[in-house]
Amino acid sequence: MSSTYPIQAPFVLTCAVTGNLTTREQTPFLPVTPAEIAASALEAAKAGAAVVHLHVRDPESGKPSMAIAHYKETVDRIRDANPDLILNITTGPGGRFVPSQDDPSVAGPGTTLLPPEQRVEHIGILRPEICTLDLNTMNSGSAVVINTPVNVRKMAAIIRESGARPEIELFDSGDIAMLADLVKDGTIDPAPLCSLVTGVRYGFQPSPETILYARGELPAGSIWGAFGIGRFAFTTVAQSLLAGGHVRIGLEDTIHLDKGVLAKSNAELVTKARRIVEDLGGQLASPAEARKALRLA
Repeated sequence: MSSTYPIQAPFVLTCAVTGNLTTREQTPFLPVTPAEIAASALEAAKAGAAVVHLHVRDPESGKPSMAIAHYKETVDRIRDANPDLILNITTGPGGRFVPSQDDPSVAGPGTTLLPPEQRVEHIGILRPEICTLDLNTMNSGSAVVINTPVNVRKMAAIIRESGARPEIELFDSGDIAMLADLVKDGTIDPAPLCSLVTGVRYGFQPSPETILYARGELPAGSIWGAFGIGRFAFTTVAQSLLAGGHVRIGLEDTIHLDKGVLAKSNAELVTKARRIVEDLGGQLASPAEARKALRLA
Protein backbone atom coordinates (compact mmCIF):
# COMPACT_ATOMS: atom_id res chain seq x y z
CA MET A 1 0.00 0.00 0.00
CA SER A 2 1.37 3.37 -0.95
CA SER A 3 0.76 6.93 0.13
CA THR A 4 -2.40 7.04 -1.95
CA TYR A 5 -5.46 6.96 0.23
CA PRO A 6 -8.56 5.07 -0.97
CA ILE A 7 -9.52 2.19 1.34
CA GLN A 8 -7.84 -0.93 0.05
CA ALA A 9 -7.67 -4.50 1.22
CA PRO A 10 -6.02 -6.15 2.90
CA PHE A 11 -4.76 -4.05 5.79
CA VAL A 12 -1.83 -5.23 7.88
CA LEU A 13 -2.46 -5.27 11.63
CA THR A 14 0.62 -5.18 13.84
CA CYS A 15 0.35 -6.09 17.51
CA ALA A 16 2.82 -4.25 19.77
CA VAL A 17 3.02 -6.87 22.48
CA THR A 18 4.71 -5.29 25.50
CA GLY A 19 6.87 -2.22 24.73
CA ASN A 20 9.26 -0.78 27.30
CA LEU A 21 7.12 1.78 29.17
CA THR A 22 3.97 -0.08 30.23
CA THR A 23 4.36 -1.62 33.69
CA ARG A 24 2.81 -4.40 35.74
CA GLU A 25 1.75 -1.72 38.21
CA GLN A 26 -0.45 -0.26 35.47
CA THR A 27 -1.86 -3.61 34.40
CA PRO A 28 -1.36 -7.13 35.78
CA PHE A 29 -2.00 -8.50 32.27
CA LEU A 30 1.29 -7.24 30.79
CA PRO A 31 3.45 -10.10 29.45
CA VAL A 32 6.97 -9.90 30.89
CA THR A 33 8.86 -13.17 30.59
CA PRO A 34 9.93 -14.52 27.18
CA ALA A 35 7.35 -17.30 27.54
CA GLU A 36 4.58 -14.80 28.34
CA ILE A 37 5.56 -12.43 25.52
CA ALA A 38 5.70 -15.27 23.01
CA ALA A 39 2.37 -16.73 24.15
CA SER A 40 0.71 -13.31 23.96
CA ALA A 41 2.11 -12.75 20.47
CA LEU A 42 0.79 -16.11 19.29
CA GLU A 43 -2.66 -15.37 20.74
CA ALA A 44 -2.66 -11.99 18.96
CA ALA A 45 -1.84 -13.76 15.70
CA LYS A 46 -4.82 -16.08 16.13
CA ALA A 47 -7.00 -12.99 16.66
CA GLY A 48 -5.86 -11.43 13.39
CA ALA A 49 -2.41 -9.84 13.74
CA ALA A 50 -0.11 -10.59 10.81
CA VAL A 51 2.89 -8.87 12.45
CA VAL A 52 4.04 -8.77 16.08
CA HIS A 53 6.28 -5.96 17.31
CA LEU A 54 8.59 -7.21 20.04
CA HIS A 55 10.41 -5.70 23.00
CA VAL A 56 11.71 -7.84 25.85
CA ARG A 57 11.79 -7.43 29.61
CA ASP A 58 13.89 -8.64 32.50
CA PRO A 59 11.84 -11.61 33.76
CA GLU A 60 12.57 -10.83 37.43
CA SER A 61 12.05 -7.07 37.58
CA GLY A 62 9.79 -6.55 34.57
CA LYS A 63 11.97 -3.63 33.49
CA PRO A 64 13.00 -3.09 29.85
CA SER A 65 15.85 -5.30 28.72
CA MET A 66 18.19 -5.53 25.77
CA ALA A 67 19.52 -8.99 26.70
CA ILE A 68 19.99 -11.02 23.55
CA ALA A 69 19.15 -14.20 25.47
CA HIS A 70 15.66 -12.84 26.22
CA TYR A 71 15.16 -11.81 22.59
CA LYS A 72 16.35 -15.21 21.37
CA GLU A 73 14.10 -17.20 23.68
CA THR A 74 11.08 -15.10 22.72
CA VAL A 75 11.78 -15.34 19.01
CA ASP A 76 12.52 -19.07 19.12
CA ARG A 77 9.25 -19.77 20.94
CA ILE A 78 7.26 -17.82 18.35
CA ARG A 79 9.03 -19.28 15.34
CA ASP A 80 8.66 -22.83 16.66
CA ALA A 81 4.91 -22.41 17.15
CA ASN A 82 4.03 -20.18 14.17
CA PRO A 83 6.77 -19.77 11.56
CA ASP A 84 4.43 -17.79 9.28
CA LEU A 85 3.99 -14.91 11.74
CA ILE A 86 6.01 -11.82 10.77
CA LEU A 87 8.40 -10.58 13.46
CA ASN A 88 9.10 -6.87 13.85
CA ILE A 89 11.76 -6.36 16.52
CA THR A 90 12.53 -3.04 18.16
CA THR A 91 15.85 -1.17 18.00
CA GLY A 92 14.52 1.73 20.05
CA PRO A 93 16.11 0.96 23.45
CA GLY A 94 19.50 2.51 24.12
CA GLY A 95 18.65 6.03 23.01
CA ARG A 96 17.50 7.72 26.23
CA PHE A 97 19.49 10.46 28.00
CA VAL A 98 18.56 11.86 31.41
CA PRO A 99 20.71 14.86 32.40
CA SER A 100 22.20 14.89 35.88
CA GLN A 101 20.68 17.51 38.16
CA ASP A 102 24.14 18.77 39.09
CA ASP A 103 25.64 18.82 35.59
CA PRO A 104 23.35 18.47 32.56
CA SER A 105 26.30 17.35 30.42
CA VAL A 106 26.63 14.24 32.60
CA ALA A 107 24.24 11.33 32.32
CA GLY A 108 21.98 10.82 35.31
CA PRO A 109 19.98 7.82 36.54
CA GLY A 110 17.70 6.41 33.87
CA THR A 111 20.08 7.09 30.99
CA THR A 112 20.31 4.18 28.55
CA LEU A 113 22.32 5.83 25.75
CA LEU A 114 24.45 3.25 23.94
CA PRO A 115 26.62 3.10 20.81
CA PRO A 116 24.46 2.48 17.73
CA GLU A 117 26.12 -0.87 17.02
CA GLN A 118 24.90 -2.23 20.38
CA ARG A 119 21.36 -1.06 19.73
CA VAL A 120 21.06 -3.27 16.63
CA GLU A 121 23.32 -6.17 17.62
CA HIS A 122 20.33 -8.49 18.17
CA ILE A 123 18.99 -7.78 14.68
CA GLY A 124 22.08 -9.24 13.04
CA ILE A 125 21.80 -12.33 15.24
CA LEU A 126 18.04 -12.96 15.01
CA ARG A 127 17.45 -11.66 11.46
CA PRO A 128 13.77 -10.74 11.68
CA GLU A 129 11.89 -9.72 8.56
CA ILE A 130 11.26 -6.23 9.99
CA CYS A 131 12.87 -4.10 12.67
CA THR A 132 12.06 -0.57 13.73
CA LEU A 133 14.39 2.36 13.15
CA ASP A 134 13.57 5.50 15.12
CA LEU A 135 14.50 8.90 13.67
CA ASN A 136 13.29 11.03 16.60
CA THR A 137 15.39 13.26 18.80
CA MET A 138 12.82 14.70 21.21
CA ASN A 139 11.77 15.34 24.80
CA SER A 140 10.28 12.28 26.47
CA GLY A 141 9.05 13.04 29.97
CA SER A 142 12.08 14.25 31.92
CA ALA A 143 14.44 12.57 29.46
CA VAL A 144 15.56 13.17 25.91
CA VAL A 145 15.56 10.52 23.20
CA ILE A 146 18.59 10.95 20.96
CA ASN A 147 18.93 9.58 17.43
CA THR A 148 21.57 11.59 15.60
CA PRO A 149 21.83 11.35 11.80
CA VAL A 150 25.30 9.78 12.10
CA ASN A 151 24.09 7.06 14.45
CA VAL A 152 20.91 6.43 12.45
CA ARG A 153 23.05 5.84 9.37
CA LYS A 154 25.25 3.37 11.28
CA MET A 155 22.20 1.47 12.52
CA ALA A 156 20.62 1.48 9.06
CA ALA A 157 23.77 -0.04 7.54
CA ILE A 158 23.76 -2.93 10.03
CA ILE A 159 20.03 -3.47 9.50
CA ARG A 160 20.55 -3.61 5.74
CA GLU A 161 23.34 -6.17 6.16
CA SER A 162 21.05 -8.33 8.34
CA GLY A 163 18.43 -8.50 5.59
CA ALA A 164 15.70 -6.94 7.75
CA ARG A 165 13.37 -4.30 6.31
CA PRO A 166 13.50 -1.19 8.49
CA GLU A 167 10.17 0.20 9.63
CA ILE A 168 10.88 3.90 10.03
CA GLU A 169 9.25 5.33 13.17
CA LEU A 170 8.22 8.96 12.66
CA PHE A 171 7.29 11.01 15.71
CA ASP A 172 7.17 14.50 14.19
CA SER A 173 7.58 16.38 10.92
CA GLY A 174 11.32 16.83 11.34
CA ASP A 175 11.70 13.05 11.31
CA ILE A 176 10.10 12.98 7.86
CA ALA A 177 12.59 15.60 6.68
CA MET A 178 15.44 13.40 7.90
CA LEU A 179 13.86 10.40 6.17
CA ALA A 180 13.86 12.32 2.88
CA ASP A 181 17.61 12.92 3.25
CA LEU A 182 18.23 9.25 4.12
CA VAL A 183 16.35 8.13 1.02
CA LYS A 184 18.13 10.69 -1.14
CA ASP A 185 21.60 9.53 -0.10
CA GLY A 186 20.73 5.83 -0.34
CA THR A 187 20.85 5.05 3.39
CA ILE A 188 17.19 4.00 3.20
CA ASP A 189 15.71 2.39 0.11
CA PRO A 190 13.07 4.27 -1.91
CA ALA A 191 9.41 3.63 -1.01
CA PRO A 192 10.24 3.00 2.67
CA LEU A 193 8.05 1.28 5.24
CA CYS A 194 6.90 3.96 7.71
CA SER A 195 4.91 4.26 10.93
CA LEU A 196 3.42 7.57 12.07
CA VAL A 197 3.50 7.68 15.87
CA THR A 198 0.80 9.90 17.39
CA GLY A 199 -0.11 10.73 20.95
CA VAL A 200 3.39 11.03 22.42
CA ARG A 201 3.22 14.29 24.34
CA TYR A 202 5.89 16.24 22.48
CA GLY A 203 5.45 14.66 19.06
CA PHE A 204 2.69 14.32 16.47
CA GLN A 205 -0.63 15.14 18.10
CA PRO A 206 -3.40 12.65 17.34
CA SER A 207 -5.96 13.91 14.85
CA PRO A 208 -7.16 13.18 11.32
CA GLU A 209 -5.44 16.39 10.20
CA THR A 210 -2.09 15.19 11.56
CA ILE A 211 -2.32 11.87 9.75
CA LEU A 212 -3.33 13.45 6.46
CA TYR A 213 -0.56 16.04 6.70
CA ALA A 214 2.13 13.52 7.62
CA ARG A 215 1.00 11.07 4.95
CA GLY A 216 1.36 13.81 2.35
CA GLU A 217 4.97 14.49 3.40
CA LEU A 218 6.18 10.90 3.07
CA PRO A 219 8.52 9.91 0.25
CA ALA A 220 6.78 8.80 -2.93
CA GLY A 221 5.51 5.24 -2.81
CA SER A 222 5.89 4.87 0.95
CA ILE A 223 4.13 1.97 2.63
CA TRP A 224 2.73 3.40 5.82
CA GLY A 225 0.48 3.11 8.82
CA ALA A 226 -0.27 5.16 11.91
CA PHE A 227 -0.89 4.30 15.54
CA GLY A 228 -1.89 6.20 18.65
CA ILE A 229 -0.89 6.03 22.29
CA GLY A 230 -3.24 5.67 25.27
CA ARG A 231 -6.79 6.84 24.75
CA PHE A 232 -5.99 7.59 21.11
CA ALA A 233 -5.09 4.00 20.22
CA PHE A 234 -8.42 2.86 18.81
CA THR A 235 -9.41 6.17 17.22
CA THR A 236 -6.09 6.08 15.34
CA VAL A 237 -6.86 2.58 14.06
CA ALA A 238 -9.92 4.08 12.37
CA GLN A 239 -8.15 7.25 11.22
CA SER A 240 -5.21 5.37 9.71
CA LEU A 241 -7.52 2.95 7.92
CA LEU A 242 -9.69 5.72 6.48
CA ALA A 243 -6.56 7.49 5.23
CA GLY A 244 -5.36 4.30 3.52
CA GLY A 245 -2.78 3.22 6.10
CA HIS A 246 -2.07 0.00 7.96
CA VAL A 247 -2.91 -0.30 11.66
CA ARG A 248 -1.38 -1.20 15.00
CA ILE A 249 -2.63 -1.99 18.50
CA GLY A 250 -1.25 -3.71 21.59
CA LEU A 251 -0.40 -3.37 25.26
CA GLU A 252 2.61 -1.22 24.34
CA ASP A 253 0.16 1.38 23.05
CA THR A 254 -2.84 1.06 25.38
CA ILE A 255 -3.79 -1.01 28.39
CA HIS A 256 -7.52 -0.30 28.06
CA LEU A 257 -10.11 -2.15 26.01
CA ASP A 258 -12.70 0.51 26.83
CA LYS A 259 -12.71 3.51 29.15
CA GLY A 260 -11.83 2.22 32.61
CA VAL A 261 -11.70 -1.41 31.41
CA LEU A 262 -8.30 -3.09 31.32
CA ALA A 263 -7.60 -5.35 28.36
CA LYS A 264 -6.88 -8.83 29.64
CA SER A 265 -4.68 -9.68 26.67
CA ASN A 266 -3.23 -8.43 23.42
CA ALA A 267 -5.69 -10.74 21.67
CA GLU A 268 -8.59 -8.75 23.13
CA LEU A 269 -7.14 -5.53 21.75
CA VAL A 270 -6.55 -7.12 18.33
CA THR A 271 -10.11 -8.47 18.27
CA LYS A 272 -11.53 -4.99 18.86
CA ALA A 273 -9.22 -3.43 16.26
CA ARG A 274 -10.25 -6.11 13.78
CA ARG A 275 -13.90 -5.24 14.36
CA ILE A 276 -13.15 -1.57 13.68
CA VAL A 277 -11.35 -2.44 10.45
CA GLU A 278 -14.14 -4.70 9.23
CA ASP A 279 -16.93 -2.33 10.30
CA LEU A 280 -15.27 0.38 8.18
CA GLY A 281 -15.16 -1.85 5.12
CA GLY A 282 -11.63 -3.19 5.34
CA GLN A 283 -10.24 -6.66 5.88
CA LEU A 284 -7.10 -7.85 7.62
CA ALA A 285 -4.14 -9.36 5.82
CA SER A 286 -2.88 -12.85 6.50
CA PRO A 287 0.89 -13.11 7.03
CA ALA A 288 1.31 -14.13 3.38
CA GLU A 289 -0.75 -11.16 2.20
CA ALA A 290 1.14 -8.89 4.60
CA ARG A 291 4.49 -9.94 3.14
CA LYS A 292 3.25 -8.89 -0.28
CA ALA A 293 1.74 -5.63 0.98
CA LEU A 294 4.86 -4.67 2.93
CA ARG A 295 7.19 -5.81 0.13
CA LEU A 296 9.18 -8.16 2.30
CA ALA A 297 11.79 -10.42 0.78
